[in-house]
Amino acid sequence: MIYSLRGILVHRSPAFAVVECGGVGYKCNTSLMTLRDLPDTGKEVMLYTYMSVREDGVELFGFSTTEERECFKMLTSVSGVGAKVGTAILSEFTPEQVAVCIASEDPKSLTRASGVGNKLAQRIVLELKDKVKKLGKGSAGVTLPTGKAAETAFGNVKNAIDALAVLGYDSADIMPIISKFDSNLKVEELIHLTLLELGKK
Repeated sequence: MIYSLRGILVHRSPAFAVVECGGVGYKCNTSLMTLRDLPDTGKEVMLYTYMSVREDGVELFGFSTTEERECFKMLTSVSGVGAKVGTAILSEFTPEQVAVCIASEDPKSLTRASGVGNKLAQRIVLELKDKVKKLGKGSAGVTLPTGKAAETAFGNVKNAIDALAVLGYDSADIMPIISKFDSNLKVEELIHLTLLELGKK
């Protein structure tokens, strides 16, 4: 198993990047999140990788952080979520945002990702809500709480989303904003900060 690649970025496209190591170019399928983190072509880059081995071929996936790779592995463990859908979800959300969607039982936000319908989004939440703590730290560097602290924190996020929904805000619009804040904040504080951000748009 190839754990990571460090080399020169020789090509990038909306769906993959090519890293040259020791004269060999490795094609790595990537999410849009990872592509945004990549340097200009010709510069050194490091990607954490996951190798998908199937009957019809072998594919290498590259991620800018170990959190994104672990989130990808977790998502693709769900029945019906292949590598393409897993990559699409991580093109739309950071690992921490995925964790918040799952922990707060908000499948609707996940449907923003290409290829994710209502039924699949619900299955993702159902199958992963007990595993989401395995994400550890999100890409934003905020430690996701576990145990009773997780129940309180994610409960606060869900309550804040529910309250904002009553005010007419769509959870799919709220999630990318509210997931930036510390989930340990009180419900009132989460609502206040989210409204401030919405007011800036």
